[in-house]
Amino acid sequence: MSDLRIGKPQQVLVKNIENVRQKNQAEFGKVIKEAVSRVDHLGKEADRSVIDLLKGNADIHESMIGLQKFDISMRLLLTVRNKAIEAYREIMHMQY
Repeated sequence: MSDLRIGKPQQVLVKNIENVRQKNQAEFGKVIKEAVSRVDHLGKEADRSVIDLLKGNADIHESMIGLQKFDISMRLLLTVRNKAIEAYREIMHMQY
């Protein structure tokens, strides 16, 4: 029985938590970066469709659909940003 001993379990737990935290931060950052990239791409497509519409090369319906896609995606991105900021502020106001 003297061979069995537990040596500093807190260190192992802290290392595991740090690994998970770093992985989650990287994934969250990647997701946000991809979302911003997609919204930017939709914005550029909407701009191109408006220019094509003004030149007479595009249909008004397609242009409006592109603009609406951009509008909805931008609103969603802003809502997610606002919720993240709100959550951050709430965490900062927590007392231990």
